[in-house]
Amino acid sequence: MAENSEGLGTVPEHERILQEIESTDTACVGPTLRSVYDDQPNAHKKFMEKLDACIRNHDKEIEKMCNFHHQGFVDAITELLKVRTDAEKLKVQVTDTNRRFQDAGKEVIIQTEDIIRCRIQQRNITTVVENLQYAFPVLEMYSKLKEQMTAKRYYSALKTMEQLENVYFPRVSQYRFCQLMIENLPKLREDIKEISMSDLKDFLESIRKHSDKIGETAMKQAQQQKTFSVALQKQNNVKFGKNMYINDRIPEERKENELKQGFEEEDENEEEILTVQDLVDFSPVYRCLHIYSVLGDEETFENYYRKQRKKQARLVLQPQSNMHETVDGYRRYFTQIVGFFVVEDHILHVTQGLVTRAYTDELWNMALSKIIAVLRAHSSYCTDPDLVLELKNLIVIFADTLQGYGFPVNRLFDLLFEIRDQYNETLLKKWAGVFRDIFEEDNYSPIPIVNEEEYKAVISKFPFQDPDFEKQSFPKKFPMSQSVPHIYIQVKEFIYASLKFSESLHRSSTEIDDMLRKSTNLLLTRTLSSCLLNLIRKPHIGLTELVQIIINTTHLEQACKYLEDFITNITNISQETVHTTRLYGLSTFKDARHAAEGEIYTKLNQKIDEFVQLADYDWTMSEPDGRASGYLMDLINFLRSIFQVFTHLPGKVAQTACMSACQHLSTSLMQMLLDSELKQISMGAVQQFNLDVIQCELFASSEPVPGFQGDTLQLAFIDLRQLLDLFMVWDWSTYLADYGQPASKYLRVNPNTALTLLEKMKDTSKKNNIFAQFRKNDRDKQKLIETVVKQLRSLVNGMSQHT
Repeated sequence: MAENSEGLGTVPEHERILQEIESTDTACVGPTLRSVYDDQPNAHKKFMEKLDACIRNHDKEIEKMCNFHHQGFVDAITELLKVRTDAEKLKVQVTDTNRRFQDAGKEVIIQTEDIIRCRIQQRNITTVVENLQYAFPVLEMYSKLKEQMTAKRYYSALKTMEQLENVYFPRVSQYRFCQLMIENLPKLREDIKEISMSDLKDFLESIRKHSDKIGETAMKQAQQQKTFSVALQKQNNVKFGKNMYINDRIPEERKENELKQGFEEEDENEEEILTVQDLVDFSPVYRCLHIYSVLGDEETFENYYRKQRKKQARLVLQPQSNMHETVDGYRRYFTQIVGFFVVEDHILHVTQGLVTRAYTDELWNMALSKIIAVLRAHSSYCTDPDLVLELKNLIVIFADTLQGYGFPVNRLFDLLFEIRDQYNETLLKKWAGVFRDIFEEDNYSPIPIVNEEEYKAVISKFPFQDPDFEKQSFPKKFPMSQSVPHIYIQVKEFIYASLKFSESLHRSSTEIDDMLRKSTNLLLTRTLSSCLLNLIRKPHIGLTELVQIIINTTHLEQACKYLEDFITNITNISQETVHTTRLYGLSTFKDARHAAEGEIYTKLNQKIDEFVQLADYDWTMSEPDGRASGYLMDLINFLRSIFQVFTHLPGKVAQTACMSACQHLSTSLMQMLLDSELKQISMGAVQQFNLDVIQCELFASSEPVPGFQGDTLQLAFIDLRQLLDLFMVWDWSTYLADYGQPASKYLRVNPNTALTLLEKMKDTSKKNNIFAQFRKNDRDKQKLIETVVKQLRSLVNGMSQHT
C-alpha cells in the first residue's frame, strides 16, 4: 500500500515535468531533467515509462493528423501536374518576348550613339564656359551695379564699384567690354554725387519747413517733463510738510491762461511720445555723408552742410515785424529755433564729424545774441502784461528745452530779469487804470451794513479791526468807503500777478520775496500815489469827498502791515530776515493824506470866496440894517455843516482846516474893505460890516471844531476887530499915542490899512457934506480927519524909510 501510495504521488510530478519539458525552451530543460534524478530511487524508470507513454500518445495524434490531411496532399499533387502544361506555354511566350526585345535594342543602340555625340558637344560647351567663367562675374556685378543705380541704392553701388575695380576688372582687363566699363565708372560716381547732393538739398528744405513742428514737439515734451517734476516736488513737499506757496503760488481758481494755452490744441490722452526721428527722415543726410566718405570728399560735404545750415539759422533767427503783437508770433519764433537746434543736436550725436560740439556751441552763441537782441527789441513794444507774462513763460520753456539738449541758457534768464522790469511797468499801467476805475465808481461815503452777512463780506475783503465797532448794533457803517476794500484786493491781485512772473526763474524764495516787495512798493509809491493825487486834484471832488479820502488813506495805511504778512505767507520768508525790503505804503498814504488836507484847505477857501463874492454892500448907506448880511449867514451855516463832517478827521486836521477857513474869511473881509476899486465908505457901511464881523466872532467862539484853547480861533478876526473898533469909537488919539507900544489897544492895526480906509471915509464925508462946511462941527471933524491922515502918512513914511 505504501508503494502504491508512493507511486500515486510520483505520477502527477512526472506529468508536471513532461508539461514543463514540452512548454520550456530547450536550453532550460537541464534543470528539469535533473529534478527527475533528484527524487526517489528508480524514479527515472517511472519517468521513462511515463515519457514513453507520452510519446505513444503523440504518435497517435500525428497519425490521426496525417490521416486527416492525406486527401489534401493527393489533390495538391494532381494540381501540380496540371500546371506543367501552363509552364510550357509560358516558356514559349518568354522566348518570343526576348526576340522582340532584341529587335527593339537596335533602336536603342542608334540613340546611344546620338547621346555620345551630345556628350562630346556638352564637353566642348563646358570647355567654353570654363574659359568664360572670369567674364560672367564681371558682367553680373556690372548688372548689379545698374540695378542698384536704378533702385537709388547709391552707397551699395559705390561699394560694388570698388569690388569691380579691385577684384573683377583685373581678371578680364584684356577684353574691350572691360575697358568700356572702366571708362563709365567715373561718370556714374559723379551722377551719384549730384543725386545725393540733390537729396540733401531737399532734406534741408524739408527740415526748414518742419522746424516749427519739431520745436513744438520738443517744447511740449520739456513742459510735460517739467510738469511731472513739479508734481513730484509738490508730493514730496506735502509728504514732509513744507510750505507750498512757492511751488503752488497761485490758487487753483487763478491758474487759467497758463503756458498750456500754447499746446492745448494737442490731444491730452495718452499717446506715443514722438521723437525727432519720428518727425524727420534723416536718411538723406546719412546716405550723402556715407557717399562722400566713400568718395573721399567728406570735407566738401561737411563744409557745404554747415554753410547751408548757417544760412538757415540766420533765416530762422529773423523775426516777423509784427511778432510782438500776439503770443503766437513769439511761439512760432521759438519753435523754429528749437527745431533747428534739436536737428543739429541729433546730427551731432548720430554722425561722426559732420558737426562738432565746438561748431554747435559757436552757432548757439551767435543765435543766442541775436535772440536776446530780438526779444529785447520786440518786448519793448508790449503794453499788455498778459502778453508779457505769456512771453516769459515761452522763454522759460524755450530755455528749459534747449538746456535739456546741453545748450547754455543763463543769458536768457538774465534777459528775463530785464523783461520782469518791463512786465512790472505794464502791470503798473494796467493797475493805474484799475485804480482810476475804482475811484470813479466810488460814492465816497461810509459802507452801510445791515446784518452779519454783509459785515463778514466786507471783513473778508479788507482786514478791518475795531472792537468798539464790532460791539455796535446793526445797522451801522464802516468808516471807509467801498474803494478801500477794492484797492486792498487789487493790491493783492497785483502781488499775485507779479508773483506769476517770478515762477520758474530758478530763483530762491528770498529773491522772489525781495522782487515782490519792490514791485509792490512801486505800485504804492508811484501808481497808487499818483492816482490818489490826481483824484484829490480833480475839480469835481468836493470837501465831503476829500474828507472821505483822508479817512480811506488812514485805513489803507493801517492795512500795509497785512500786505507785508501776505507777502511773507506766499514766499515763506520772515520779515525779520536780514535785508528784507519793507513796504513804503505808510509814506505813500501819508503823502496822499497831506495832499488831501491841503486840497481841503484850498477848496474850503474857494468855497468861502464864492460866498464872499455874493456880498452886496451899500457902501454909502447912512444907517446899518440892524442884522448881519445874508451871504455871511449862509457862509457860516455852510461852515458849521462842513465842520460837522470833519468830526471823522484827525483832530489836528479839523482844527487846521477851521483855523485856515477863519483866517481866510478874515483876510477876504479885510481885502473887501481895502479894495482899490472901492472909493468911498460911509460910517453906516462900516457899522453894517461890523455886524457881519460880530457874527464871524460868534461863530469862532462857538467852537465849531473841538480842541481849540480859549479864544484861539477868535484871534483870526483880531485884525478886523481892532480896525473896526478904531473907526467905530473914533479913538485916533489913543491909536496915535500908543502906536508901537506892545500893550497898545490897537496893536494889530497897520497904519497903512487905517490910512486907506480913512481916506475912503474922508472922500465920502466930502461928497455927502458939500454944505456942511458952513457948520462948525462938521468943519472940526473934517479938520480932525485931515490931521489924522497927515499923522498916519507920516507913520507910513517912517515905516517905509525904516524898512
